Amino acid sequence: MNKIKLTALSLVLLLAFTACASGGGSGTDSASDDEGLKIVIVTSGSSVDDGSFNQDNYEGINDFIAANPGATVRAVTSAEIANSMNDVEAVVADYDVIVLPGFQFAGVSAIAVDNPQKFFILVDEHPAEVDGVTEFENIYAMTFKEQESGFFAGLAAALESSSGKVAFIGGIAFPPVVNYQFGFEAGVRWANENLGTSAELVAIAAYAGEDVTGANVGGNYVQDFGDPATGKVIAEALIAEGVDIIFVAAGGSGNGAFTAAMESAGAMIIGCDVDQYSDGVYADGNVVLTSGLKNMRINVTRQLTAINNGTFSGGNFVLGADTDSTGYVSASGRHQLSADTLSVLADAYSAVKSGEIQPPGNFVPGNVAR
Repeated sequence: MNKIKLTALSLVLLLAFTACASGGGSGTDSASDDEGLKIVIVTSGSSVDDGSFNQDNYEGINDFIAANPGATVRAVTSAEIANSMNDVEAVVADYDVIVLPGFQFAGVSAIAVDNPQKFFILVDEHPAEVDGVTEFENIYAMTFKEQESGFFAGLAAALESSSGKVAFIGGIAFPPVVNYQFGFEAGVRWANENLGTSAELVAIAAYAGEDVTGANVGGNYVQDFGDPATGKVIAEALIAEGVDIIFVAAGGSGNGAFTAAMESAGAMIIGCDVDQYSDGVYADGNVVLTSGLKNMRINVTRQLTAINNGTFSGGNFVLGADTDSTGYVSASGRHQLSADTLSVLADAYSAVKSGEIQPPGNFVPGNVAR
């Protein structure tokens, strides 16, 4: 597709950045004698210390700053999704790079067109069309094959379940969340068909989700990312049905599912997006089996490095295991998977990475039957 060209993308731009400092925090900048990129991250109300989606993006910036101590970051919290673009407009003039995690920032394309000398990193969404153009030279837009990480979660759940009943809880049925769901379901079915398991996927009809087209996608949806009370109600209902492993992709609503598992007699959680093992700690142990990963952190760092090196190239990209952008937690001390399950997952990862196994997503048919 055609791309709108930058009018000032040169080394001169990189050398002209105002001197700032390493480090930073919400609403603040740091000072330094060295020149470097001035970066701002605008997030949803859960801010950069949410322990999940926003924080993973923020840590990617911090990783870049650790290697480039002249750079600086400011974190801005957008209190209301409806005001997201206003918050971006308010900061765009003062920063070289604007990092935007979340679907609510799709409208940044219009701002990018008006500010061709600025760089934008858009996470989990592709930019809105402007005058028939959908890709922009100054926007690196990354979405992910969440269905791959969901597939690994489904395999783990089927292999580790004692009751033979597993389930998925989502926040809102946006494409990334439904990708996780469909991948999870495919992983469970693949294990049943190929590994001798007999796990049942449990879905309560009253909590079925509708995707952005209005299609019923099933699963168990809170209909909100910030409603832990309902997340707990759904998890408790699933546990009452005999479910002992729940894959949770529900943002803050998922905290209720964690609580329900902690209060149960043996139910476990598979975390989502980032390593959530620390979130599973309670008096009697830990309820997190493993976590399905969406590696935003490394990709934010990669793009900041490309900007810094003058090798940045905008466009819309869908990232998966082939770029180490999806996966699962296997690090020692951060999961409770058996050695046999880890072996199966390692083989499955290789097959997904090579394209031999292609889990299905919300609008992405795969070679693994749903």
